[in-house]
This record gives sequence, C-alpha cells and structure tokens, in this order.
Amino acid sequence: MTTTPAAETLPDLLRACAAAVPEREALVVGEVRLTYAQLAERMDDARRALQGIGVGEGDVVALLAPNDAAWVPVAFGAMAAGARVDAFNTWVKAYDIEYLLTSSKASVLVMVDRVRGNDLVAELRKLVPDLARPQDVFPELRHVVVLGDDVPDGALAWRDLPKPPATPGKPDPGEPAFVLYTSGSTKNPKAVPLCHRDLILNGFHIGERMGLSADDRVWFGSPLFWSFGCANALMATMTHRACFVLQEQFEPHAAAELMAAERVTAAYLLPAMVDALANGPAERVRAVKSLRTGLTIGRPEEVERAITQLGIGEMCNVYGSTETYGNCCVTDHRMPLETRLSTQGEPLTGVAIRVADQETGALLPAGEPGELQVRGRLTPGYLNDDMANADAFTGDGWFRTGDRGVVNADGTVSFVGRITDMIKTSGINVSPAEVESFLSGHPDVAEAVVLGAPHPSRDEVVVAFVVARGGKLTAQDVIAHCKERIAGYKVPWAVAIVEELPKTGTGKLVRRTLRDEAGKLVQDKLKAGTP
Repeated sequence: MTTTPAAETLPDLLRACAAAVPEREALVVGEVRLTYAQLAERMDDARRALQGIGVGEGDVVALLAPNDAAWVPVAFGAMAAGARVDAFNTWVKAYDIEYLLTSSKASVLVMVDRVRGNDLVAELRKLVPDLARPQDVFPELRHVVVLGDDVPDGALAWRDLPKPPATPGKPDPGEPAFVLYTSGSTKNPKAVPLCHRDLILNGFHIGERMGLSADDRVWFGSPLFWSFGCANALMATMTHRACFVLQEQFEPHAAAELMAAERVTAAYLLPAMVDALANGPAERVRAVKSLRTGLTIGRPEEVERAITQLGIGEMCNVYGSTETYGNCCVTDHRMPLETRLSTQGEPLTGVAIRVADQETGALLPAGEPGELQVRGRLTPGYLNDDMANADAFTGDGWFRTGDRGVVNADGTVSFVGRITDMIKTSGINVSPAEVESFLSGHPDVAEAVVLGAPHPSRDEVVVAFVVARGGKLTAQDVIAHCKERIAGYKVPWAVAIVEELPKTGTGKLVRRTLRDEAGKLVQDKLKAGTP
C-alpha cells in the first residue's frame, strides 16, 4: 500500500485486507498457508470461540504460544471480541508465570502444552494444581485453554470450544491491543500497553522506510511475543498487505532454505542471526535473488555484514524499544550505505526525538551526545506502575529511553550505548535487579550482583557474581538452579563465586570493577570454546 490504512483497529485492518485482496497469501508457517480471506475467517472463528466462554469487552486474554499458525488468529480473535491480548514469552517458568498472571489479571489463558523442552503445563501446575479452578489461585482467571491435541485434565481444549453466533466486539482504537512485558531497571518486568491505532500507523511507516508493497514476502524468525514481532514485523507486513513468512524457530540452514523456497523479499534479522547465516549458509541466502530489504540492529560492522555477506542490499538500520512500538527510527532503504551503517535514520512520521543532558535535563544541540528522549507514538504508560512512569516520562510527556545517542545535523539519529544497567542479550532486555532478586532467594547465596558483558554475537550476555554462604556452592550449581526455575534468556551465561563484592567505604557497589571482571570471564569462556 502507498496510503495510510483507514482501519483503526487490528481486527478491522485484517478485515480490510481480506476485502481488498482476499486471495493474496497472508501467512505462511510450517505446513499452513493462509490467504487474507482465510486468515480473517480464522480470526472470526477464534472470536466466536472466545465469546462462547465469556470473553468480551474489558477482558484480558493471555497468550502463551510460540510462532505457529494459531498465534495471529487467536490474538486478533480476542481483540475482535473486545479483549486485550497480553503476550507472554514461552521461556517462562513458574516463577515468571506467577508474576505475569498476577500483573495481567488475565481472564483467560490460551496456551500450548509445551515449547521444545519447556513443559509449560507442568510449570503452570506448580501454581495451579487444578486447572479447572484457576481462580482459586488467580481470582480473575476463569479458564485455561490449551491449543493442540495434548490437553491436560481440567483445561479446556481449544479444538472443542463451540463457536456460537455472536456480535463482534468494538475495540477502541485508542485502547491497548497488546500488552507486552519488558525488563528494565526494576526487579519485575514492566507491562507495556500498545494501542490499536498507533500499532497500525507505526507499522505502516516502518514498512514505508523498508520499501514494502503488497508484492513482498517478509521472513520473520524471532518470537512474535516481542515488540520486534507483533508490533513491528507483523504490522509492517499487514499494513502493506504483504505476506508474512513465519519461521517457528530460528535455525540458520532451515531459515536459508525457507527464504529460498518462499522467495522472500524482506527479512528481519538480529545480529546473532546475521552471524549464524554469514558463518553458515551465506551463499544460499545470497542466492535468494528476490531478497532485497529488511531490518536489523547492531554495530555498523554487523549491519554491513547483513548487506555485504548476505546480499541484502537495501537492509535498514533501526532504533527503538517496546515503549516506542518496536521502532521509532528507521533508515530509508534508499539511503547511502554509509548513512545506513552509521545512523538509525530519521524519526518515523509522527515521532519526535530530542537529546537531553541526563544530569541537568538541559536540551542539547545537534551533534552533542546525551540521553535520547522520544515523544509522539508512545505507550500510554506502564500498567499499574506509577513509580516507573514517573521515572520514565518527563513532565512534558517525553519518554526517557535510558539510551545515549546523538541527533545529527541532517536529522538522523545515532545510537551510542546504554545509560542504564539493563542488559540487552540477543535482542532481549534482561533486568539485573530481577535476576539478582531471584538469586538472592537461593539458601546458599549471601549476595549476588548481575550485569552484562560484551559478546561477539549476542551483543551482551548475563554475568553473575555470587557471594556464597559457606564453601560448597559452585558456578555450575547456580546456573543449574536458574535453568530449572527462570526463563532461559535470564540464566547467567557466566558465574563467578567470589569471597566479597567490591564496595566503597560507604558500602556502595563498585560496578566498574565488576564490569572489567565480567568482560574477562566472558573472554575466557570464549577462548575455551563456549559459544
């Protein structure tokens, strides 16, 4: 599309696509191929199934599922019933699920039974032994619905839900379509609402910068429950009536084969994906002559690798966060290579960015580095977290990103680095405070400090320094404890058991010393062959 969509809600966007291009492919995932008309029909089936168990306006449907053929129809169907969709990540353990269900106040949980090695039902049962009565533990949770064939006792089977006739709900364009959960400086993930109208507009303008049209086929292999997925790639694709080619789980050789088989024209790539493809099936990717554009993040050399080694000549560089609907800056695909390597482009239409001195709040001129602050297309604020909102937003409504950057004289934005302690590993935010809080609950841990350290393909990795009670606790013990109980991306990649943590005379932690030590730990593990 070359004009902004008229639809103001996600269900209406899909209905408009189905009316305009009913036979055009909309979604390819696994063995499933759906046209826009078929996808809209599945959305309507999901809407009626959810309405049949009482879902309506004001409800929250939590969706705990991987990249599969059900994700989009269930999410859009819930919205078409008038509900909000809270997208949970599939690496969760009971520790994470408890917080997410409490925070979301979900009315219905729609989930798969397991994702790869993670038995999600078993994790949920640690909290809710009787799946037929989830409200005994979570008062707002009326039903647990399981997708697929392996449905445990007490849960409802999605396949068996009746689909009685029901009038569609009328979601408000200015109300949240999705709530996504992102880590920050606090110990718990923050709930970030993203609203219908702004999801559509932001996605459309991202697609504009990429040069998307209805003839494009967009490959995506990261989780849909990230803003990179449901708020960015999916929206950019649908607002241009293109085809979304979804890989269930990224594996470089399978990705290259899928790109070739589907003749994709655009790809969403994280730095670790670029490395895996460049170090493996690079020739196969370069042979996909249709592949011309896409989005990636990372250092200039990482972006250049996607362009030169993978042959994606119009690859775009981006900047943003969940709070800014995934991206707020995107380079135009026609920009000179040097601009696409050294900047993240101009702010999207409807977005403004300024730079402020972090200490004084004084606004800084072009070319001066400081904290990037964003206004325009933003989350309306974290749910039920006045303290976080006060910290994150200025009095005049600008979002403090916690990132250091520059607005250049030509209006483009260049990201410099993080100001806060938050860790960014393989594109995922990890809160040090959250992991520290979890580690401190171990009976043999006296103190724990968590921070990020640079990694060649993951951007950063999680590193923990632990003071043990007694002398028996090992680094392997700590890692094993984490793997069993928290999401995999939060598990420390490296652990050091230390006698004490470096502190000032007033007891303040000296993080700079630990950052140096964390860097050495990571380098030693890399030299030993740990990927």
